[in-house]
Amino acid sequence: MDVSGILEEHKNRFKSVQVDRLIPVEHDLGLLASYDINMLDENKLASKKKRDAYLMELSREGAQMLVNELFSQPTSVDDDSVYAVLPKITTVLPREKPLPKEKPMTRWEKFAKIKGIENRKKSRMVFDEDAGEWRPRYGYKGVNNDDQKPWLIEVPGNADPYEDQYQVRRDEKKERVDKNKRRQARNMEERAATERGLNPREMRKRELQRALVMSKGSTASMGKFDEKLKGEPKIKGVKRKFDPLVGAAGAEKTKNMEILGRVAKGDSSATVLNVRKAQRAINNSKRSKK
Repeated sequence: MDVSGILEEHKNRFKSVQVDRLIPVEHDLGLLASYDINMLDENKLASKKKRDAYLMELSREGAQMLVNELFSQPTSVDDDSVYAVLPKITTVLPREKPLPKEKPMTRWEKFAKIKGIENRKKSRMVFDEDAGEWRPRYGYKGVNNDDQKPWLIEVPGNADPYEDQYQVRRDEKKERVDKNKRRQARNMEERAATERGLNPREMRKRELQRALVMSKGSTASMGKFDEKLKGEPKIKGVKRKFDPLVGAAGAEKTKNMEILGRVAKGDSSATVLNVRKAQRAINNSKRSKK
């Protein structure tokens, strides 16, 4: 029985897995990418009848070369299937944004690093053996609130027997929460100072000095007669300069003529006439006459 015709028909049905290129194709299997720099046939691209078939053939050959490279890589066997171990990426892709700066460590992170404490992620739900159900670790109906609502609390020996121990526990919990919030705010301030390249202690000292200077302005004397603190910096202000009462007549005449010339020219930027103050003075004089 002659089966050469059947074999030839079967051979023509499937394309060859061997693809040849004039210029070798570069592959980056880490990105599952191939870079083919061979020239395209302009005649086939210009022909409407051959263009689609030509592009499909190029795409098939490119995918075939990539698959051939994948089958040449080492494999790892799993319970489900066999996987190809891809190499590292060789193509350097540009980033859209710059690399994020490394965040400074908080006090707890520094302490945990020195002591070798590892951060272990805890599950959100905890099984309550007394109630026989799963409950949240924190928050609403959390197991951390069980110490706040026992049906009986023993009064300590050094405590007031008439003191509400439930309120004492609530106050202690509120104090712990406030303390954690203060620590969190302090850590955020220290992180912000470190990111700006400043010493956290110096930055906090500078903020306290600024607040002290602002508080001095709340008094009528602008803090001139307030009690000085130890190490308080001297507040630098603007000193007003007054002309002497007795001086040269020529200098006083020159100054008055300059003022008169500016008023006559209507120079609004250099005028010394305060219209609002003058209007207020006129209104006050009218009220006093009445």
